[in-house]
Amino acid sequence: MGAEKTDEELMLAYAGGDLLAFEMLYRRHRGMLYRFLLRNLRQRADADELFQETWSRLIAARERYRPEAKFTTWLLQIAHNLVIDRFRRQRPQASADETEAVLRTLDAPESEQPERALSEFEQRRRLQLALEDLPEEQRLAFLLRIEGGLGLEEIGEITGAGRETVKSRLRYALARIRARFAT
Repeated sequence: MGAEKTDEELMLAYAGGDLLAFEMLYRRHRGMLYRFLLRNLRQRADADELFQETWSRLIAARERYRPEAKFTTWLLQIAHNLVIDRFRRQRPQASADETEAVLRTLDAPESEQPERALSEFEQRRRLQLALEDLPEEQRLAFLLRIEGGLGLEEIGEITGAGRETVKSRLRYALARIRARFAT
């Protein structure tokens, strides 16, 4: 059996007309991309819209794709640019009820005990509130690291910040989140 293709190889194959390569990329990254958008936009309708737009932009740019960075960096850069454009037009604000409704719909096995499900819900809710309290730059760096699994250089490429700035943003974000959970 051959080795599994990298994301970059799949994207190049898709650019060459291989539709199955796109399907594999979509399956690999749809969850991560959607979580990234939902946590940035906080409203499911906006996340749905930009999720579709991100994939549409990827499709439109397939022939211009060059594997100069990791595929996930490129994909998240597209999504990040769309989020920034949305914020520039009108920054959406989710109410506490809307945020709570979204968190309730997150995947949680039905077989879990009610106490455990409530505890996990409370932890997710506390994390969501902690993320909402972070300054935009710290929240974005944290989400790119945690959701996207990106390194400092890749986060810097997406945000336009230097490596040390990204490192500081992550350190401050983590400190604020820890402080929030300590109370």
